[in-house]
Amino acid sequence: MRNKLALGIALGLASLTILPATGADKSATTLTQTQYAELLRAREAVWRAWFADDRAALEKVLPEDTIAINNGDEKWEHRAEVLASAKQFGADGGKLIHLSFPHVEVQSFGDVAVLYSLWTTETEAHGQHSVSSGRATEIFVRRNGQWLNAGWHLDSGK
Repeated sequence: MRNKLALGIALGLASLTILPATGADKSATTLTQTQYAELLRAREAVWRAWFADDRAALEKVLPEDTIAINNGDEKWEHRAEVLASAKQFGADGGKLIHLSFPHVEVQSFGDVAVLYSLWTTETEAHGQHSVSSGRATEIFVRRNGQWLNAGWHLDSGK
């Protein structure tokens, strides 16, 4: 009995020493319902602004140090390239028909939030409809009370 108790105490203490090494700390915070809704609205606004080539809106929500890894692209984009790609989509006659995020999970760490999502878009360009879907990992930072999209990684999910 004494050996089992000693083993239990030793294992308990050992688990405490490995928690930080495995990332299982308590640094994640919980967003209020209002903050969560604001974050989701901000994320959707970024996507819609990109598809609409709304440069003024994009400039407000993309910080200067934005980094984007887009589905299938070898080159990573920074803010200037993100703005240029939105402009090109619009210049090509691209239109967003449908946007959805059927599954979303959020981790928040104070003024930083990470969104993990499944996404689907339907677009039209040159008279052709296209449906795309995949996974997104997006990083948002809250500055001056506003959520900004500091970066993302999109993939096809395959």
